[in-house]
Amino acid sequence: MYLDSEKKKEIFAKYGKSNTDTGSAEGQIALFSYRISHLTEHLKLNKKDYSTERSLRMLVGKRRRLLDYLKDKDIERYRSIIKELGIRK
Repeated sequence: MYLDSEKKKEIFAKYGKSNTDTGSAEGQIALFSYRISHLTEHLKLNKKDYSTERSLRMLVGKRRRLLDYLKDKDIERYRSIIKELGIRK
């Protein structure tokens, strides 16, 4: 599987407060970004996989809502996570 528990802990340790802090907005955004990049690569090879395309769109929407929430709550945290992940808006 492309996303095991070790990879999740690594992502949360890098972007969250600790490797067990799964609730922080930064950690969730980083995890969504990792999953989005994986699904994007999958869709480049499998153009007619419409269920994956739908789940990709839903993930992008979730990430967008989390980024909007973070922008409203703390603009500096928003700017730092955008810069770290290279997400464009």
